[in-house]
Formats: sequence, C-alpha cells, structure tokens
Amino acid sequence: MLKRTLALAAGFALSLSALTIHAADVLKVSAIPDEAPTELLRKFKPLGEYLEQQLGMKVEFVPVADYPAVVEALATDRLDLAWLGGFTFVQVRLKTGNAIPLVQREQDAQFTSKFITANPDVKSLADLKGKTFAFGSISSTSGSLMPRYFMLKDGIKPETYFSRIGYSGAHDATAAWVQAGKVDGGVLNASVWDKLVAAGKVDTSKVKVFATTPAYYDYNWTVRGTLDPALAEKIKQAFLALDPANPQHKAILDLQAASRFIETKPENYKGIEDAARAADLLK
Repeated sequence: MLKRTLALAAGFALSLSALTIHAADVLKVSAIPDEAPTELLRKFKPLGEYLEQQLGMKVEFVPVADYPAVVEALATDRLDLAWLGGFTFVQVRLKTGNAIPLVQREQDAQFTSKFITANPDVKSLADLKGKTFAFGSISSTSGSLMPRYFMLKDGIKPETYFSRIGYSGAHDATAAWVQAGKVDGGVLNASVWDKLVAAGKVDTSKVKVFATTPAYYDYNWTVRGTLDPALAEKIKQAFLALDPANPQHKAILDLQAASRFIETKPENYKGIEDAARAADLLK
C-alpha cells in the first residue's frame, strides 16, 4: 500500500511538473477547496466538458489540498485557470503582478456572508461574546476575511471577543460544526448556505441565520498572467456565452450557483485588498 501511495504521489508530482510543457494541449483548472473535494468535482464536470467543446482542447481538473496551494500553482504557471475567492485573487495578483480575473457570477459583485448558530439564546453577535466561534479557511474571503473585517469595524476582535475560535477549513464544515454544537456560532458564504438549505443538508429547525454582512466583491475565474492572451479571451467568451435559456447551459450555471457570468477586472478587488491589510492578513 505504501509503495502504491508513493507511486501515486510521484505520478501526481510528475503531472504537475509537466503542466507548462503540455499547456498548449491541456488546460489545467483548479478551485479553492471551500467545499468537500467530491462536491468540487461534481460541480466542475459538466463545466469542464463544456469548456473542452468551446476551446477544442482537453480540460483537466487538478484538486489541491488548501487555499495557498492554488495561489502557488497559479503563480508558478502550474495551473492555467482557477476559481478563486476575492482574497485568494488578491494574493495571486500581489504575488505575480499579472494574474487576470476574467469573469465572476452576477452575485459576486454583491456577495455576503451569513452568521449562523444553533443556540436559541443567540440573536446577535453580542450574544456570542465569551462563546465559541468558527470561521472557514483562514484564507477564505467570505468565510474569514470579510466577516472579520466587518467585526473589526464594529470593535469586535475575534481573538479576545470569543472564548475560542476555530477554522473549519470549508463552508459546509462550518455549518456542520454549528449544527453539531461543536461551536456556538460560525460564519459562511451566503451561496453555500443557500445550497445546503436547499439540499436539506442543514437542519433549519436547529440552525438559523442571525446576521448578514454588508455586500462585497468575491469569487472569480482567474487565469495565470502568462497564458496565451488569445486562449484567455476564448475562455472568457465561453463563460459569457453560457445562457440560462439553454437547458444544457442552465444545468452548468445551476451547479456553479450562477444566474450568468459577467466580466470583471482587478480594480473590483481593491476593497478586498484594503480589508486584508486592515485585518493584518497582508504584509
């Protein structure tokens, strides 16, 4: 078993080292792991097939272990395209100087985070003082950075306000922690919350939303800055061409929790960068 594991790991490392060699033949795509790996793959499969048809090239999804891994892979040209949160985009942009955000969902221009609890006595953040609290990944825009930023603006420093804070690593994990009573409260992105509720994966008779953050820019599809500009444009146009009136396209959009995709630009994420600096998460 150990030999097989090592062989698989070696093969994976080899495939990563070969990314730039085969860039003309295979589009390497990944996403921040803000949900379970199986869910990320399920969401991407029809989108990947659509991109293959539109681009006339093989599209391969490359799972990553954590948020920093996506940043590093894009910065070192081992990925071509990635689904990023606003904060991870800022990190990539600052690291490379040339990463290009192509498109975002309509709602990503007005994104929010939801504060949740299963404690019936909690009606506001004031009721969570001295209790336990969970963020998602420390690198998550909607599961950590922006909620923290808005709390700091209200004079709440999480490390001293709550008795203990934890990082679940993903939005669905945060909801599970709250529902199981592992923490008294938590925060996750509004899109995942809505999806969990719709799928019956959270018990709304126990877990409730007690607050919502102000709106901010969040997720986008970003390409590495060294990608062929003509290919980057084809990718952008493929996303923009997704039409909710087309049943096949609507199925793809639904999996992405998108009504449609719209163009975006680096300037949209200046507020995210400012929030990260204010929260002392960028040096």
